Amino acid sequence: MGESEAIRVMLVDDHQMVRNGLSTFLLVHDDLELVGEASNGEQALAVFERVRPDVVLMDLKMPRMNGVDATRALVERDPKLRVIALTSFKEEALIQEALDAGAIGYLLKDIGADDLADAIRAAHRGEPTLAPEAAWVLFKARRRGPELGDDLTEREREVLALIVEGQTNPEIAERLIISQSTVKTHVSSILSKLGVSTRTEAASLALQKGLVD
Repeated sequence: MGESEAIRVMLVDDHQMVRNGLSTFLLVHDDLELVGEASNGEQALAVFERVRPDVVLMDLKMPRMNGVDATRALVERDPKLRVIALTSFKEEALIQEALDAGAIGYLLKDIGADDLADAIRAAHRGEPTLAPEAAWVLFKARRRGPELGDDLTEREREVLALIVEGQTNPEIAERLIISQSTVKTHVSSILSKLGVSTRTEAASLALQKGLVD
């Protein structure tokens, strides 16, 4: 594959050491080209506009904007973009959120270098890649069926935790650095998914079912 045909890859991870390791890995593959790096979701959106990668390796737990929200925003901007979630976390809800947001793959950070290179190439071709651990989590979830709160997004869980603390919409907006209208949307979604009609009921149910820490 010629240089002009190299797959353009962007790295998004809040740990500099991880980005350094991944950038070194990319350098040894002639068909993979590192075109940009970001340390959080917000930065990823800005870097994306400048470099327009083919594939993004996306961490999920990051400050400012998490990887799920960043994935959703990036895929909305460019439906042809391929995002691979590359994380240390195996939680069922997080896996489902990442895939629902538009990620084409979900891989764990202990993946081998050759397997990661193959996953990037597969993603570029439009083929999904899923870590065996993640595939098993989803398989078990389908057999068990959905549980109350399984469909809450990571952001909705953050909002729910603040509701449990007794925070108002303006206070939640300030804590999470989002608009009050966005908070209102999240609250409405939470009430609907939990099948309750008030914030008090949502808080009580969250505590009963262990939906928040």
